[in-house]
Amino acid sequence: MNIIIYIVVILTIFYFLLRFISNISSKKISKSLRVLIIIGLIILAVLFAIGGRFLLSLPLTLASLALLKLKGLSIFQLVSLFRLIQTLRRSGRFSFNPSSLNNQSLISVPEAYKILNLDIKKKITKDDVNKACIKIQKKIHPDISPETSRLSTIVNEAKDIVLKDIS
Repeated sequence: MNIIIYIVVILTIFYFLLRFISNISSKKISKSLRVLIIIGLIILAVLFAIGGRFLLSLPLTLASLALLKLKGLSIFQLVSLFRLIQTLRRSGRFSFNPSSLNNQSLISVPEAYKILNLDIKKKITKDDVNKACIKIQKKIHPDISPETSRLSTIVNEAKDIVLKDIS
């Protein structure tokens, strides 16, 4: 019997909610939803940054910038940039600490292919390597954001290693 009462209450609330939404213009709904999403992402980014989780706050911050269209990065570009940062952090070649920038270690050939999103098993031409490098550099070039200069250096190093490997 309780389930029937709960269902009737939920359906009644749902009915009035839909009726209320149908009377509001879609432009107003989309604008309000966008503002709520941006505010939520900024709050989450601040919470993660305060908690010392800078790496977790980076995608949220970039996602909020993409929603505002300040940097012009799409969600797919943000995901690929985040994957690149994760790959480099796991290999120990990227850190947000300025003191670790002096740690210049060589990138292995499989890591270089992975950084450029190339398949090591396929036959790759010099043109393919250049296109992959340009595609990544458009997202992380230091002219776009000065914070990505270290990433740009690593991508260029990976490009040189792959070019040496295919020649």
